[in-house]
Amino acid sequence: MRKTRAKRRQVEPDPRFHDEQVARFVNALMRRGKKTVASRIFYQTIERIQEISKEDGLEVWKKAIDNLQPVVEVRSRRIGGANFQIPTEVRPSRRQALAFKWLILYAKERNGKSMVEKLAAETIAASKGEGAAFKKKEDVHKMAEANKAFAHFRV
Repeated sequence: MRKTRAKRRQVEPDPRFHDEQVARFVNALMRRGKKTVASRIFYQTIERIQEISKEDGLEVWKKAIDNLQPVVEVRSRRIGGANFQIPTEVRPSRRQALAFKWLILYAKERNGKSMVEKLAAETIAASKGEGAAFKKKEDVHKMAEANKAFAHFRV
């Protein structure tokens, strides 16, 4: 290996829920360094989820994140002049990062008034096993299942 591995930064838990996972999500949601805006969007989303679902907003959000975390994904590998899609397990930190990324991406693509509304709707859908973000996870799993024959090429 040429260089040392990057050190994993410790993220301070968020002030309201004292949860590191929430702090990481707010960081993923943040654009152009505007953390205050990102945290306000997140907290309003949690409140909106409580209004809509009549359940604890943070619990619904955590369930949505758990539902979106992929177990396997495919990685391209060149072997003998051909590219193969090789199914590999996803490490826990990447699982969480992908879940965050998909939730935010597909919430943005939804049609709604504000990011709060869109993120709340996508989160509720994901917690029920529906929505575009959940479909993305299912597609990733299907792709890995379809390429199971190439699993022996795993590094």
